[in-house]
Amino acid sequence: MEQHTVKRFDAELDDLTRKVVEMGRLVEQQVAGAINALAGQDFEIAQSVVMNKDAVDALHREIQEKGIVAIARRQPVAMDLREIVGTSRIAHDLEHVGDLAEGIAKRVLRSEDQFRINDVVLGVERMGELVLDQLKEALASYAQRDSAKALQVWRADAQVDAVYNSRFRELLTYMMEDAHRIGYCTDLLLSIKNIERIGDHVANVAESIHYIVEGRELAEGRAKDESTRTVHMPTAD
Repeated sequence: MEQHTVKRFDAELDDLTRKVVEMGRLVEQQVAGAINALAGQDFEIAQSVVMNKDAVDALHREIQEKGIVAIARRQPVAMDLREIVGTSRIAHDLEHVGDLAEGIAKRVLRSEDQFRINDVVLGVERMGELVLDQLKEALASYAQRDSAKALQVWRADAQVDAVYNSRFRELLTYMMEDAHRIGYCTDLLLSIKNIERIGDHVANVAESIHYIVEGRELAEGRAKDESTRTVHMPTAD
């Protein structure tokens, strides 16, 4: 980041970056916890994910407020304005990721002690780990201001969609084969939809990083062919 004649403004921008990094770490912990709670039906981990959401929300509000104050006070242009706007966009998407992780955790807490379909649970866990890895890469690209890495994360969203479609069809098959599995599989369907939506927000984060570093929006659209087009279904917290 280039030095400004007003050193205090440099400090304000650095503080915004630190807050986003801190928020990213908390959200990463939430996503990891939600996946572990879902895979292991662990109520204690699920409860910790729900409790940590307040800290994520507080950081989101702080980042947004600091950005607004910086724009009003400094009237930044060019790179500085991109930094503030892009940071605000990233915080907004991270807040949504936290909401979705919380939704998964709450579903675990509401679930009853019921049978497991181990191979399906393993597939859901692997999907969650894939999205978590993408989130880690996005946060690393933000810290490093690495637009090339951000672009890789952005393009990898198609892979998440492909895995989601596979898990979706797998769960529908189990539901059709045995009516006793419908409640259990419905909970998993809603959870994998949350995971898929987390992937979408991670892709948005990567897009905002590219905007901050390169000074322009991505020219290519996130087009998806039929093999990776996501199957839509209602969502619930």
